[in-house]
Amino acid sequence: MSGERSKELRWWIGGLLFASTTINYIDRQALNVLAPYLKAEYRWTNTDFASLVISFRLAYALMQGFGGRAIDWLGSRRGLAFSVTWYSVASMLTALAGGIWSFRVLRFLLGTGEGANWPGATKAVAENFPPKERGFAVAFFDSGSAVGGAIAPAFIVWLYHLFGGWRPAFIVTGLFGFVWLAVWLAVAPKHVPPATDDGAPPRASWGAVIPHRQTWGIVITRALLDPYWFFVADWFAIFLTSKGYKIEDTLWGFWLPFVAAQFGSFFGGGLSSWLIHRGWSVGSARRATFVGCGPLMLLLLPASFTSSLPVLLGCFALATFGYAACSAIYLTLPSDLFVSESVATVSGLSGGITGFTAIAMTYSVGYVTDRYSFTPVLQAACLLPVLAIAAYLLLVRNTASSGKGLLVHI
Repeated sequence: MSGERSKELRWWIGGLLFASTTINYIDRQALNVLAPYLKAEYRWTNTDFASLVISFRLAYALMQGFGGRAIDWLGSRRGLAFSVTWYSVASMLTALAGGIWSFRVLRFLLGTGEGANWPGATKAVAENFPPKERGFAVAFFDSGSAVGGAIAPAFIVWLYHLFGGWRPAFIVTGLFGFVWLAVWLAVAPKHVPPATDDGAPPRASWGAVIPHRQTWGIVITRALLDPYWFFVADWFAIFLTSKGYKIEDTLWGFWLPFVAAQFGSFFGGGLSSWLIHRGWSVGSARRATFVGCGPLMLLLLPASFTSSLPVLLGCFALATFGYAACSAIYLTLPSDLFVSESVATVSGLSGGITGFTAIAMTYSVGYVTDRYSFTPVLQAACLLPVLAIAAYLLLVRNTASSGKGLLVHI
């Protein structure tokens, strides 16, 4: 394969990773967008809805960890094919739900399939992209979460009104995954050697990666910040209705935080890659971008005090821009810090532990908002970027082990 052909192929793969993440988020957002209608139909409280999100998050957390190990074993081609097939079927089966327990079971099944997407996509980037392009490649596929989140509200509400009910929405969104699957199997090579040829060792176990401080830098940073995004993705529709707005009346601006997150992903990944091209080390470029963009997440604090929809949407948009820029960095770190054979294991471990912090956050949001309001939730969320920046600066750095065995020198 020529170098030009290799470049063309890897960006085809990058495009498909973006598409799988977009579909992934449309599938999971279907329930969140329909939540106000379902809460009225089934008379759910916010705590009831939180239990549905927790069912998803529990499966998602377990499969991030185990799915990462499985994808390092299966390879990204087979691993992602299995993941997308599973969650597409689970999405379609949600149309059969008839009560809170059936929704809980089906959300658990959806999370089981979706949990492997990020470890698999991160591994595919490590397999197909050189280090100087990985930040942008990760930003590209990760921006699919923002695109899916932006598309889902108008699309799902349109399906709801088109068919006169919520069930067809789950069937239609589930079908997208099978279209993606056909293209992925046709394009993705059956075997892709690592993007570097430095004689990497065999795949590492959890026991081999856990002792390294770099692993915990990735884990803690992600565990603090992913719940920040999950709050926006899972609760934004309910938050707006708590402010007295109808979903149909907010569609003109509902998508703004999600589109801002898409631009944030490209900004974070693109800026760090540009700095590397300019001669910065990988570690310095990632660190500067993370520390520079993280403070934007503090804008949820003024959002907690305003009732103006434009101001509220603007604060959320800037906050999610900052989050997504940082997300592009910490999602790239496994491929920066570890050899490609261990990337999905580290990514999955961080995602798995993050899943359990997200479960605690979800339960807390449901409990607090049923008894008080969203104000203390937004205020507490502003602590997370401060702690994440501190953890990143302390733990994500070269050590004596960097450049030896599993660890890459950055």
